[in-house]
Amino acid sequence: MQSVIQKVEAKYKKKAVVDLRSGDTVKVHQKIREGSKERVQIFEGLVIKTTRPNSHTSSFTVRRIASGIGVEKTYLIHSPNVLKVEVIKRAKVRRNYLSYMRQLTGKNARLMGVDFDREKVNVIHDEEAEAEEAKIKEEQAESYDPEAAKAEKEAEKAEAEAVTSETPKSEAEKLEEKPKEK
Repeated sequence: MQSVIQKVEAKYKKKAVVDLRSGDTVKVHQKIREGSKERVQIFEGLVIKTTRPNSHTSSFTVRRIASGIGVEKTYLIHSPNVLKVEVIKRAKVRRNYLSYMRQLTGKNARLMGVDFDREKVNVIHDEEAEAEEAKIKEEQAESYDPEAAKAEKEAEKAEAEAVTSETPKSEAEKLEEKPKEK
C-alpha cells in the first residue's frame, strides 16, 4: 500500500533520467519562459554535486566559467523545466561534492577522463519532454519568417519617413512658402 505522498511523487517523477555523477560534463536543456515566448537554453558545465539520487527531489549542481567568472546552477532532475540532460564527458573523481574545483583555474581545473559508452548513458527517451522541446523549436521557427521580418522593417521605414515629412516646419519655412502679398 502506497502512502499519499508516494502517489503524488510518482505522478510528477520522470519515467527515466540520465545516470549523473559528480565529475560529468553535461549539457542541460532548460525551458526558459520570457513573457509569452518560450525557448530552450543549453547550459554546459561540470557536475560538482549530486544529491538524493533516487528521490523525487534529487538535484545536481553544474559549474562553468563564463567570461572569467564561475557560474553555478542547481537543477532538479525531475523538474518539468529541465527537458534533457546529456552527458558529454565522464571523469574519475573520488568525492561526491567537488568544492575544490572552485579554486582551480586553467589547466589545473582538468579532470582525468574515463571511457564510457556515451550512447548507452544518454539514450533516455522521455516522449513528453522530447515532444515539448520539438514544439518549442517549431514555434521559434514559425515566429521567425525572414520575408515577414523584411516586410516589417520596410513598413517601419515607410512609417518613419511619413512621420518626418509631417514634422512641423519652422516659422522661416512657413514664410517662404506663403506668396508675398502686396
